[in-house]
Amino acid sequence: MSKTLGATLTSRGCEFVVWAPNSSTVAVVNKSNGSTLPLKTDKDGYFTGCFADIGAGTQYFYQLDDGKLYPDPCSRYQPEGPHGPSMVVDRDAMQWHDNEWQGVTIEKQIIYELHIGTFTPQGTFDAASEKLDHLQSLGITIIEVMPIAECPGRWNWGYDGVNMFAPNHHYGDYDALKRFVDRAHALNLGVILDVVYNHLGPDGNYLSRFSSYYFTKKYQTEWGDALNYDGEESQHVREFILQNACEWVREFHLDGLRLDATQSIFDSGKVHVLADLVRRTRSAAGPRSIIIVSENEPQHATHLLPADQGGFGLDAMWNDDFHHSAMVAATGKRHAYFTDYFGRPQEFVSGAKYGFLFQGQYYQWQKQPRGQRFESAPSANINFLQNHDQVANSLNGVRLHQQTSPARCRALTAVLLLGPQTPMLFMGQEFAATAPFLYFADHQGELGEAVREGRYQFLTQFPGAATLEAKQVIARPGVDETFQLSKLNWQETQQHAAHLELHRDLIALRRRYWDREEVIDGAVLGEQAWLWRWSAANSNDRLLIINLGTEIPVQPLAEPMLVCARGMKWNLQWSSEQPKYGGSGVENPETNHGWYIPAECAVLLQAQFASN
Repeated sequence: MSKTLGATLTSRGCEFVVWAPNSSTVAVVNKSNGSTLPLKTDKDGYFTGCFADIGAGTQYFYQLDDGKLYPDPCSRYQPEGPHGPSMVVDRDAMQWHDNEWQGVTIEKQIIYELHIGTFTPQGTFDAASEKLDHLQSLGITIIEVMPIAECPGRWNWGYDGVNMFAPNHHYGDYDALKRFVDRAHALNLGVILDVVYNHLGPDGNYLSRFSSYYFTKKYQTEWGDALNYDGEESQHVREFILQNACEWVREFHLDGLRLDATQSIFDSGKVHVLADLVRRTRSAAGPRSIIIVSENEPQHATHLLPADQGGFGLDAMWNDDFHHSAMVAATGKRHAYFTDYFGRPQEFVSGAKYGFLFQGQYYQWQKQPRGQRFESAPSANINFLQNHDQVANSLNGVRLHQQTSPARCRALTAVLLLGPQTPMLFMGQEFAATAPFLYFADHQGELGEAVREGRYQFLTQFPGAATLEAKQVIARPGVDETFQLSKLNWQETQQHAAHLELHRDLIALRRRYWDREEVIDGAVLGEQAWLWRWSAANSNDRLLIINLGTEIPVQPLAEPMLVCARGMKWNLQWSSEQPKYGGSGVENPETNHGWYIPAECAVLLQAQFASN
């Protein structure tokens, strides 16, 4: 199938292409005048037609054998939501200004995840564009936008998308995302989009009316029927998904994709659909460099390998291990999927050196082995202290800084932003946002109650949430207040300026000291203390000492990694306890009588030549 799915404006008029093998006839119904325009079919069930009198702005439905009207499965815009008419758009109308933009690679990036609907009070792409200067000044390099495909209701996380080619109309007009990306590129910011190719939402999903082959019962997902990537007629389903992925990259100039829950993208065929997706999207990007990131709960690290080595050629993968260790270290709580983590220094030392902590060992929480050997560069691991899931996976959607001490939070922030893996922040994290991030999805009636009950059942894995009292206070996903509470309060950038400065300074330090040729090692210094040491060819080593517990008084420490190279000494560069961050003051850990490790603190030292 070489033709572009959906409605495409050409020099001859508007060309329609839809795959509908379940129907013997398909017609385009022009909403404005009610005219019915029959399409012609081929042996594979594709219906096509070109009409000179249909232009941009025309709203239309498809009429199938049953006589009912349905939106286009490949609609580019749904001005009234997923149940309403589709709209023809001019995909060439946008005047781009990013001709010199070369794209991004995964190395040396700092990612910022955001949800368009709650990032600003207005909840639109144009409003979000006005905050891009803030992200640039912070030092962010790539923005990761949570899913934006059209879905039902007035608000949604985005993982209930049903019109996969159509940006959500609540976020602006068809070109709004393009304007956002264009503005980001002007500020030297990349933009990647979170996409969902493992299931579709439960409301407004009309794909099965066009073809019974879109979904399969062969596999199960947690959220709905799995897409058919390897069964009968699956080549057409794959083409639907691959064209979608390429469109985001080509038409919207996006710098890549983040693939949601790839463990639920099932394909037993000779070439996995994700390997095809990587190849096709890179081709669609032309000379620009893009990145493809995955979320993969089992941590199948082989997906990061090139296709000729049995992988998919992905650039990076989210690292839950780092988050889980950090949260246990911060809170001491080891319930549910935190069971297999202790938050001990060894975990942070091993994580910095080897990436994932679980690379095939037995995993008690799932009662099976988890993970695969990690053979990629550190940048292929994306570390985070917060993300949309992890903030919301608590009774009240609270942030990390609200669950631990300010000093320990500062130290963990240094661990994230100075560590060797690619760091990611979640919106508002940089200024200690007090807004929770709750689960919101504007489903009503029986579906709304089912979603609410499902959310409660999910949270019961945490003992504190598995009570009747907890159930009564869990935010209702379909209530406006839940959505409104999750919006950032941008006045807090001033009110919490110290926390913002902490993040800005750490990102600046990361940029200053980054060197791909360096080797990192580490050592445990105490029950909650450890060090990372970066070794450079010129002996200009760096030492980051982290202590998440009580102070270690001045004493000798039998650890060779604390020793500088001959003729050099350690120079204190930075401390998380600087008063400007709200700390209690800077203390040099190296003394004439041994080492002193302050409580709940991170300290960076640089090796420099000793004066005579």
